[in-house]
Amino acid sequence: MSSRTVIRHGLVITASDEIHADVLVEDGRVAALATPHAQSWTADRVIDATGKYVIPGGVDVHTHMELPFGGTHASDTFETGTRAAAWGGTTTIVDFAVQSVGHTLREGLDAWHAKAEGNCAIDYAFHMIVSDVNDETLKEMDLLIEEGVTSFKQFMAYPGVFYSDDGQILRAMQRSAENGGLIMMHAENGIAIDVLVQQALARGETDPRHHGEVRKALLEAEATHRAIRLAQVAGAPLYVVHVSATEAVAELARARDEGLNVFGETCPQYLFLSADHLAEPDFEGAKYVCSTPLRPREHQASLWRALRTNDLQVVSTDHCPFCFTGQKELGRGDFSKIPNGLPGVENRMDLLHQAVVDGRISRRRWIEIACATPARMFGLYPKKGTIAPGADADIVIYDPHAEQVMSAETHHMNVDYSAYEGKRVTGRVETVLSRGEPVIVQREYTGRAGHGVFTPRSTCQYLN
Repeated sequence: MSSRTVIRHGLVITASDEIHADVLVEDGRVAALATPHAQSWTADRVIDATGKYVIPGGVDVHTHMELPFGGTHASDTFETGTRAAAWGGTTTIVDFAVQSVGHTLREGLDAWHAKAEGNCAIDYAFHMIVSDVNDETLKEMDLLIEEGVTSFKQFMAYPGVFYSDDGQILRAMQRSAENGGLIMMHAENGIAIDVLVQQALARGETDPRHHGEVRKALLEAEATHRAIRLAQVAGAPLYVVHVSATEAVAELARARDEGLNVFGETCPQYLFLSADHLAEPDFEGAKYVCSTPLRPREHQASLWRALRTNDLQVVSTDHCPFCFTGQKELGRGDFSKIPNGLPGVENRMDLLHQAVVDGRISRRRWIEIACATPARMFGLYPKKGTIAPGADADIVIYDPHAEQVMSAETHHMNVDYSAYEGKRVTGRVETVLSRGEPVIVQREYTGRAGHGVFTPRSTCQYLN
C-alpha cells in the first residue's frame, strides 16, 4: 500500500537551513520539499503546520533501556522507553548492548536484540559495551561493524563491573583504528574514586551529596586526558560520553585544537541541574545520582560555551531511569549503593528548545546537536537527522509557543519522579511521524510496539 502525507505551511528547520516549505512524504521517506502553494500535491493525509516548526525527529545516541545495574534494572523497557522518546520528539535511539566479563560480544548483542525486537515504537540501533578485551573480543569487533554496530564503549570507571585498564583500552583503540569503529569512553578515574568512596563512608559521609563530592571533576579531567592520549597513540578516534566539568571540556578543546579526532557529548542534566539537587534533604538527592555526577552550577557556563564553539558536538540523555521507591532507596545509608542514572529521554528536545528561547543556542544549533550531528557521528545520516529527499520521514511538528510544566504526573517514562519536576518550558511536541507513520497525533499516542526496527549504522562520518 503506497501512502502519501503532505505537511503544509510549517517552518522547516534543519541543521543547515530554515525555510518555509511544504514537505511531501511517500512510502515512509521524504519525497520532496517545495515552497508553499508552488505545487498541487494530493495526499492521503494532510498535516497543517501553520505557526509550527517542522523538524527532524531527535536522535538520542545514549540510552540504557532495561540495563542491569547495582542489583536492579533500569525501569524503562524498550517498549515504555521508546514510547516516551516519541512523546518527547525523539524518533531514533542508540542503546548500549552489554558484554559481561567472561562472555562474548555476540552473546551480549543477541541478548539486547531479544529485549528490543518487536517492542520498540521508534527505530533503534546499538553500541556495544566492551567489558572483557581479549583476542576473541577484538576479532568480534570487526564482525559487529559488518552488522552495523560500529561503536564500542569502554569504562575507566566501575572497577569489577565494566572497568577496562589502560592496556585493554589501548588494544581496543588499536583495533578500532584498523576497522573504522569509534571508541566511546566513560572517562572517570574509577580506581581513585573507589578509594575516595571508601574513605567517605568510613567518615560516616553516606548521604547522596557525597556521591558528587567523591567523583571529583579533576578525576574526570584526568581520565579524559588519558583517554585522549591513548587514542592518539593508537591512531584512533575518540568520543567522550556525558562530559560534565569545565576541566574535562578544556582537555577536549585542547585535543581538538591539536587536530585530533576527539569528540564529546554532554547531557541535559549537566546543563540544567547541579550539585545542589544532590544535597536535597530526606534522601531526595538520590533521585539525581548519576555518573559522571551533577557538578556545581558554575560548570554549566563552560558546557554551554563548548556547545556554541563546537568543542562539544552532541547532547544525549544517558537515559537510565530507576524509581525512587524501591530502587534509588537501595542506597539509603550508603550513597555508593544508589543505582546511577536519571530519566530524560522524553525531556531532551524540549529542554534544548528552552535553551533556544533563552538565547543560549540558535534554532539550527538545536537541531544540529540533537538530530544531525548524532546521526552523522554514528553513521545514520542522512537516513536520520535531517529533512531532505530520500531521508526517512522521521518528522516532528513542534509548537514553539505552547507552554508546559515538566512533571512525573504527566510524563510517559516508566519512573516515579521527574528530574525536572515543576520546570516550566516553552515549546512542545504536537505530532510525530516515524518513517511516515504517525506515532503521536495532536498529543495523542497512535504508535505501536514493533513499529520500530533495528537500524544498522555505517562508521563515523566525521573522521579526517
